[in-house]
Amino acid sequence: MYKLVAIDMDGTLLNDQHMVPDEVFEAIQQAKAEGVKIVLCTGRPIGGVNRYLDDLQLNQEGDYVIAYNGALVQNSHTNEVVSELTLSYEDLTSLYKLSRELDTPMHYFDSAHLYTPNRDISEYTVLESYLTKLPLKYLPVEEADPSMRLPKMMYIDQPERLEKTIQAIPSEVKDKYMMVKSTDFFLEILHPEVSKGNAVKLLAKELGIAREEVMAIGDNGNDVSMLEFAGCGVAMGNAIDDVKAVADVVTKSNNEAGVAHVLHELVLGK
Repeated sequence: MYKLVAIDMDGTLLNDQHMVPDEVFEAIQQAKAEGVKIVLCTGRPIGGVNRYLDDLQLNQEGDYVIAYNGALVQNSHTNEVVSELTLSYEDLTSLYKLSRELDTPMHYFDSAHLYTPNRDISEYTVLESYLTKLPLKYLPVEEADPSMRLPKMMYIDQPERLEKTIQAIPSEVKDKYMMVKSTDFFLEILHPEVSKGNAVKLLAKELGIAREEVMAIGDNGNDVSMLEFAGCGVAMGNAIDDVKAVADVVTKSNNEAGVAHVLHELVLGK
């Protein structure tokens, strides 16, 4: 029996209208009622997850959430931090310098805000602010507080341009950070030990749950590590090929309530 189910949000839990389908809501409530830990595991900042935790009743006693692609593991009832890995101001300055050299926009986060150092604000930064509901602020890097703790930074651009940027990033920079694409237009840059797989592994150990008792469900490149760790890795029907390649099961798409389908099939036994 699966005791912990880690669920990605965008493209997985949420349909293309960024809503939780009724069938998914009901399946999650049934799984919770049977004692299964349902953990949202997302690249979103914690501020972009809270309203979904409220709606899904995943902020009750004993509930947890994983945000920033695994940089933050937190008790969603008490807000107690289980694990947090952040980048420094020095990382910000060097990554911003590289973004200028590569002619690629970037933005960065603290625990409560999304910041852009670009006076000409990218449409993808505006999209990130809309999706996460985080307040967006213009803050040049040289004016940022050197004591800031930064869960993640992102290079952002049109898919073709972003792919060229990724190819041009020096190998020593790639080796220094965890870099993962969460969509065709977002490259997320994190502490080198951060991944969804590491975060799910850490939380399972914290809760005394064995690997084979863990299920993970996702659709994009930042989900691969948690599908590889889980006893059962589930790819959405709309998942990219790299995710389907490591999955044990492929379910229906996010617009067909695929999360509900796999929960009923493999967790609830219906």
